[in-house]
Amino acid sequence: MNLLLEKTNQAIEILKEKEIDLWLTFVRETSGVRDPALDFLVGANDLTWESALIFTRQGGKIALIGNLEKEALERLGVFDEILGYDKSLRSLLCETLARLDPRQIAVNTSRNNVHADGLTHAMYEILRGYLDGTPYGGRIVSAEEIVSALRGRKTPTELTRIRRAVEITDEIYRKTFDFIRIGMTEIEVGEFMHRLAKEYGVGLAWSAENCPAVNSGPSSPVGHSGPTNIRIERGHLIHIDFGVKYEGYCSDIQRVGYVLREGETEPPVEVQRGFDVIRAAIEQSREAMRVGVTGNAIDTISREVVIDSGYPEFMHALGHQLGRVAHDGGALLGPLWEKYGDSPNQRLEPGQVYTIEPHVMVPGYGCMGLEEDVTMTENGAEYFTEPQTELKLLQ
Repeated sequence: MNLLLEKTNQAIEILKEKEIDLWLTFVRETSGVRDPALDFLVGANDLTWESALIFTRQGGKIALIGNLEKEALERLGVFDEILGYDKSLRSLLCETLARLDPRQIAVNTSRNNVHADGLTHAMYEILRGYLDGTPYGGRIVSAEEIVSALRGRKTPTELTRIRRAVEITDEIYRKTFDFIRIGMTEIEVGEFMHRLAKEYGVGLAWSAENCPAVNSGPSSPVGHSGPTNIRIERGHLIHIDFGVKYEGYCSDIQRVGYVLREGETEPPVEVQRGFDVIRAAIEQSREAMRVGVTGNAIDTISREVVIDSGYPEFMHALGHQLGRVAHDGGALLGPLWEKYGDSPNQRLEPGQVYTIEPHVMVPGYGCMGLEEDVTMTENGAEYFTEPQTELKLLQ
């Protein structure tokens, strides 16, 4: 079964579980403004005229689209019913809804998950205008919980692709740390990783300007920024944040090393302590990740490990979901800060994939950050590959 069928069949099961009669994705000119849900419904295909993709609790898969695009959707083998129009979608949409008579019409609006918020304001107004005078305008609800579940609960095909993305990322990291030499710039390291990604035939998990982020020493800016002309020196921590995209699915991993000073055979005590604290924060969080636990509960564990060890708390969530994009939305391993909305209160589910990524700054040395990718199973969170358990030492 192809991935689109896996995901659309999964969508119907989610509708049954949530007891929602109908899910409607309403779009136009998707080459310009693309609803994120389309990746799971029509793949890379674009829809030009106003289009309504409908999935019902009873198992219906219905596409209401412009006649010029009927054949393209028929080739997908996803929709049981493909109905076309030439001049206006209004009557076709109203007739279809009258036939199905749903109690709820879930549309892609969301306060908490950007990937469930694909319906633009204007398209929402057009939809309400089409439904004016019918019983259905008052039955519109948010599809947030549908889209969040669909994106979060990875199918076996999706998990296989993420696993391979993680494996390739591990291989690139190994080659990169073998390549690094004193005197190289962060930019040179980033360019080497770009070349390796091309050799492996994979894309980058986010924009090339910032993927990878490379931080050498205490003066390098840490965050969503790319490598600089800072040169690698002895006594520097080297922190890298990098991910690849393999067959449409991402990895997102951070690794860290230390460049030994002359005469050193092991890292300074404060550097090793920083690494040990971050490893403890990751592992204690992972061990607590169980189905039904909130993301906030997991974030709190890691945050307390860091703070109780005498470091300032990190000013970001502990971890996010991973999938079609690096930050895949939905439930979040995060604190109850206003910017995160209700996402940290959502509960962990089987099939979800998360990053775990606390960090601390070691004064005089740089960023001590690790990031591991894990998948949720009925038995808890499992690493995709071996995590980094020892600080990489560079001569």
